[in-house]
Amino acid sequence: MADKKTAPKVTKATTKAAAQTKKVELPKTSPELLEMAQTIRTDILEAKRSLAQGELVNPHILTVKRKQLARVLTAVKALDASERGEK
Repeated sequence: MADKKTAPKVTKATTKAAAQTKKVELPKTSPELLEMAQTIRTDILEAKRSLAQGELVNPHILTVKRKQLARVLTAVKALDASERGEK
């Protein structure tokens, strides 16, 4: 019985998490990315304010927004570095 290989158990949670991960297309220009970063920052502030007041239903949104902001800022930095390298 120890030799038996078992497949990983697939549950609703794992399939739901896989379905929710989506690739987001980022704008190609730095000003558009910076504008997107600013809107994400305001979303984070509003979510923090709602969390403090006890109105936020899903606090996980803060984690998602912070990661999204990090991705956008990383794209800005990579775009700036590539522009400097080309010139």
